[in-house]
Amino acid sequence: MMRMYETIYIVRPDVADEEIKSLSAKIQEIVASMKGDLKRLEDWGVRKLAYPINKVNRGRYYYLRSDGNASMIAELERRLRLDDRVIRYQSVKLEKEAEAPAASQPKAAVEEVAAETAETPAETA
Repeated sequence: MMRMYETIYIVRPDVADEEIKSLSAKIQEIVASMKGDLKRLEDWGVRKLAYPINKVNRGRYYYLRSDGNASMIAELERRLRLDDRVIRYQSVKLEKEAEAPAASQPKAAVEEVAAETAETPAETA
């Protein structure tokens, strides 16, 4: 049964572009060999980590959206775990199709939500 998964993995920021391309090709190969379907692979860029991991303060984030079975995710995570270039990874099973979370919510959207909550009158008892 094909299930929807999303995986976010963090790569060391000092990795060369050729190595990143080879890592992406390896991930695509894993998904294809396990009869999965790669929907999206996005580079979210270099960001500061919340806390240092192995004395590294920054990391390059990647978002992977794929369809497959649990054995595909197990193999993908096994390969990510063995790769020294990958700092962290996390895979999540999706219940329904969702938009990829943006890098950060736009300020306009945050201000609209704040304005809507301010406009609602407080109920008095």
